[in-house]
Amino acid sequence: MNFLSIIKRNLGLNKEIKEDLMKKFLIVGLGNIGDKYLETRHNIGFKILDEVAEEHKVSFETDKLGDVATFRFKGRTFILLKPNTFMNLSGKAVKYWMQKEKIAVDNLLIVTDDLNIDFGTIRVKAKGSDGGHNGLKDIQEKLGTNKYPRFRFGVSANYAKGRQVDYVLGEWNKEETSQLIERLPLSAKVITSFGTAGLANTMNTYNGK
Repeated sequence: MNFLSIIKRNLGLNKEIKEDLMKKFLIVGLGNIGDKYLETRHNIGFKILDEVAEEHKVSFETDKLGDVATFRFKGRTFILLKPNTFMNLSGKAVKYWMQKEKIAVDNLLIVTDDLNIDFGTIRVKAKGSDGGHNGLKDIQEKLGTNKYPRFRFGVSANYAKGRQVDYVLGEWNKEETSQLIERLPLSAKVITSFGTAGLANTMNTYNGK
């Protein structure tokens, strides 16, 4: 094999590697670790990722800075991450796994609760402010940008003045719990759509549902 052939071969390998990396997605569900937070509104990110893992028959294993599960779907690799750093330090885990898996920021999706949206409503965006959410705030600080895709799941703002913390750390009521049975599978479809159909198509298909 002559020198030119070697160069062409290496360029081809580099192209294949780059294409493989573009087919890899990091999906991060935000929440707090521990049984007492399991069914709280603030942990909807964990709950949605649990639904995705169950549907694709994969299990989470504890790794550095979080619990991780990986599966392939329609030629794409999905890495699910539930940080174990607690909500306020979520950015540390996000940055570590992005670097470890060489994930482009466009292939990152943060799944989180949103008080400013009606319960169960889906809103996927390419960028945005942290909206006072401590997890998003830390991610923005660690990544140095607010231009990363996020999937906000509405938990509504049905709380008395000054009771915001109690509300988000409170458990779902009976009505919400019954509605989650339908909302969680729909949310799981948002995740796989992000990786297979792209951000714009996912926004057009699921936003407001």
